[in-house]
Amino acid sequence: MPPILRDAMAFIEDNADADIGLEDIAAAVNVSPRSVQYAFRRNMGTTPLEYLRRVRLDRAHRDLKAADPANDTVTAIAGRWGFSHAGRFSLAYKAAFGTAPSHTLRAQPARPA
Repeated sequence: MPPILRDAMAFIEDNADADIGLEDIAAAVNVSPRSVQYAFRRNMGTTPLEYLRRVRLDRAHRDLKAADPANDTVTAIAGRWGFSHAGRFSLAYKAAFGTAPSHTLRAQPARPA
């Protein structure tokens, strides 16, 4: 794996909860945005922002599985990972995991008080 790609992936994974974009990723690895896009396309078959979205979806999935349905909401967890539109988050989540985020949350047993 090229160092640019490895470093860009590490930056994305370390900052997935922050408001970052292509310019931030490129600046973090000291290359142009186009270079980052090329490295992802060539080696991963995706774009940096698609990779960021997938990391965020994976983190939201993890949080939904660990959440307490009595105290946590899908909207709050989605917002924590940069998804501000509940409908779009739900569609992306279902496409990625085959179930609605609310089903993942409800599948978790309520924790004793």
